[in-house]
Amino acid sequence: MKAFVVEKIESKKFQSGVKDIEVPKIEKDEVLIKVSYSSLNFKDALSSIGNPGVTRVFPHVTGIDVAGTIKESNSNDFSIGDSVLVTGYDMGMNTDGGHCEFVKVPASWVVKIPTGITDKEIMTFGTAGLTAALCVNELLNNGVTSGEILVTGATGGVGSIAISILAKLGLDVIAISGKSDKVEFLKQIGAKEVILRNDFNEQSTKPMMSEKYDGLIDTVGGEILANALKYIKYDGVATCCGLTSSHELNTNVFPFILRGVRLIGIDSVECTLEKKTAAWEKIATDFKIDTLEDLTTEISLDEIKDAYSALLEGKAVGRYLVKI
Repeated sequence: MKAFVVEKIESKKFQSGVKDIEVPKIEKDEVLIKVSYSSLNFKDALSSIGNPGVTRVFPHVTGIDVAGTIKESNSNDFSIGDSVLVTGYDMGMNTDGGHCEFVKVPASWVVKIPTGITDKEIMTFGTAGLTAALCVNELLNNGVTSGEILVTGATGGVGSIAISILAKLGLDVIAISGKSDKVEFLKQIGAKEVILRNDFNEQSTKPMMSEKYDGLIDTVGGEILANALKYIKYDGVATCCGLTSSHELNTNVFPFILRGVRLIGIDSVECTLEKKTAAWEKIATDFKIDTLEDLTTEISLDEIKDAYSALLEGKAVGRYLVKI
């Protein structure tokens, strides 16, 4: 079968590209999925350059998302022909991922695709969409059902999908982005207002700023998250799900002890299958958006390498859907 493979040439030197490899053999409680679609995420891009925090096993097939049909099954929970998806866990990290024609995974990682959504649509959401849905769910479950929501890293996969979901639910979205040429794009997918990243950071110099936003979905971490917390209204909620800017958070306790702000971490990798399934059901119903085409660039296996370069250089916009 064809697969996008990363190989280690020597210490700290890697090469990647499409090559032919053997179709994997499944064992007890595993399934073999015939892949129809996968997607690209920042973690995939890091894996492609041998980032040791993501992948240590080489040669390695990237792809932390996959959708397709069951080809072979050694599990009582799945039958041949079932439409399924997998996101998270170790897939695409140290276990071969979805950028191939067939992938084997433990049955415990697999979710049946809900009715009302195709494998192409659900893979357009992918891990980014799942993460966005988990963020939105935390806002709603903690009482943030109206008002203005700040979304950072707005042109990225999680940010762009979160904007579209929030707008569909009737919330006002204020987007933060470093891309001045994407302001109209962000408004097109649902942002009420766009603030450029440098302007936002320059204006946020005090330990606390005036109350502006009812909630926050942060995808970047670092200085932007620290500054965004200063604007959250009393009893507001902030979700944190990414670190494309920085893994560090240098802040103060004022938002938490003076305004009762809640900072909630979001993990889409190891969260329970029940929580994932509930989020996918929402994506297929209440959170299903009509801006998917605007958010998506469809590519082939042969185009993955160039797309990884765009992700690593911060030039990517929206989602990359990989058709197998």
